[in-house]
Amino acid sequence: MTDETKKNGPDASATETTTEAAASAEYEAASEGAQANPDPLEAIRAENAELRDRFLRLAAEMDNLRRRTERDVKDAKSYAVTAFARDMLSVSDNLRRALDAIPADAKDNGDAGLKALIEGVDMTERSMLSALERHGVKKIEPEGQKFDPNFHQAMFEVPNPNVPNNTVVQVVQAGFVIGERVLRPAMVGVAKGGPKADAAGEPAAQDSNA
Repeated sequence: MTDETKKNGPDASATETTTEAAASAEYEAASEGAQANPDPLEAIRAENAELRDRFLRLAAEMDNLRRRTERDVKDAKSYAVTAFARDMLSVSDNLRRALDAIPADAKDNGDAGLKALIEGVDMTERSMLSALERHGVKKIEPEGQKFDPNFHQAMFEVPNPNVPNNTVVQVVQAGFVIGERVLRPAMVGVAKGGPKADAAGEPAAQDSNA
């Protein structure tokens, strides 16, 4: 035995080991207790962060819902008369056909009764188109413009070397739009054989050496 062993007795080393083990156990228990019972302030902060995230998500969903509702209401107001307007266009077409069927000399040399009838039909047609326009229905004026398949329906081609190719030169039936949608495409005749139009719709310059 060493002098230290003689001084402290044979169980001194075992006692120290037991003390260290007890201290380690107490430390682990304290750590587990800290994990099991977290800081109340940290718990409140975490809960607040979660509630804030939920609030932001809900606010975003409500904003999207509001925008969709506003768009749906606007579309309903703009396009509610679509079916009615399309039916009224048939009436307008018949009025225009009636006016076009009257010979020019009859319009100029007819009696007062005929002239009054022609004027009444013409006023009725213009009044109907004006009423439709107040509800967002507008007439397409395509003559002289470049053919656009989104708004025009080509019925035939007209050989004409004096205007750019694919230019609308004749309107068979007027087209109409309601809001940003096509209510009825314009039925048109387009030029064929003229110079090609550039991107801006102007005829391309002719080659000076041609």
